[in-house]
Amino acid sequence: MTTATAEIRPFRVDVPQADIDDLMDRLARTRLPQPAPADDWDSGTPNSYLREAVARWRDGFDWRAAEARMNEHPQFVTEIDGQPIHFVHVRSPHADATPLLLAHTYPGSFVDYLDMIGPLVDPVAHGGRAEDAFDVVIPDAPGFGFSQPVVEAGWTTARVASAYDTLMRRLGYDSYGIHGSDNGAMVARDLGLQDPEGFLGLHVLQLFSFPSGDPAEFEKLEPQDYAGLEHMQWFQSVGGYNTMNASRPQTIAAGLSDSPVGQLAYSELFNSFGNGTSLVPLDTILTQVSVAWFANASAGMSRAYRENALAEAEPQVSAARTGVAVFADDFQTIKVFAERDNSNIVHWSRFERGGHFASLEVPEIVVQDLRAFFTNA
Repeated sequence: MTTATAEIRPFRVDVPQADIDDLMDRLARTRLPQPAPADDWDSGTPNSYLREAVARWRDGFDWRAAEARMNEHPQFVTEIDGQPIHFVHVRSPHADATPLLLAHTYPGSFVDYLDMIGPLVDPVAHGGRAEDAFDVVIPDAPGFGFSQPVVEAGWTTARVASAYDTLMRRLGYDSYGIHGSDNGAMVARDLGLQDPEGFLGLHVLQLFSFPSGDPAEFEKLEPQDYAGLEHMQWFQSVGGYNTMNASRPQTIAAGLSDSPVGQLAYSELFNSFGNGTSLVPLDTILTQVSVAWFANASAGMSRAYRENALAEAEPQVSAARTGVAVFADDFQTIKVFAERDNSNIVHWSRFERGGHFASLEVPEIVVQDLRAFFTNA
């Protein structure tokens, strides 16, 4: 159970100019590492990418414009279990809109979903139908974005899910659904396990189900599933940050909190997930990294992994109404394994364009799939 005061305070992103000046000064004094023998992504973020990104961050990227875009939408902060939770809340102009919470990625934030707000809340203005409308709530998870500071241990994805339920009730919703990717997909599944009253279901881009070791599972695999297994193996080979975050989050946070280029390099997933297939624009990456930098969020973001590693939760089968959208260049959820762990998958779609950060790459496709899933809720 979560406990909290019910106060909800307005919030605006308004970074002091002194902090922007400090960032520019640090970027001007960037010292890149000795380059790898082959300056590519094989051993991590390459100098060539960092050099280009830093030049853009210093001389082409407009933080104030990004800030203004964030502030186009109503933002708030409330406290749940002693934890500040920052969130966007946009009500639809259409009656009977479906309340929907959008749970973001690692290393993302509420910025993940800015491109989706308009089509979701006002579908008529974007070629849709009034009955497809959503009220949208987009929180920053504790330790991410502007949900700072994290002063208490124990913020697992299950606890975040419970806090999100408290948030939706506080906003007056007695029924709602959730969408998530990456860390947000795990929060969404935990919310499905909790199955609060009025829960309409979860729509995710990944269900992280893996082989159990039972040979019978492999007999049911389709050809595309073997490609998914190969993608899993590739991701394990490049996912060193999982181990670092889960074991030494404060160590890595010391470097990221003092170096904006370190923060940028450690956020390589925006560009490298899918082995060079990312469609996320550089300015969007710089917006995400700037949010993490100005909020000094790296410690909380990293510790989130450790909290889940320490929790050692027992596996559970989810009976919640579930929809899955699998994108070509993302983690490939394998249906046989997913259905073993989730007994009520009622929607499954595949898309040939887009990857791990689909809401930033192909937001219109994610919107369409959300409409398809929740219209029948």
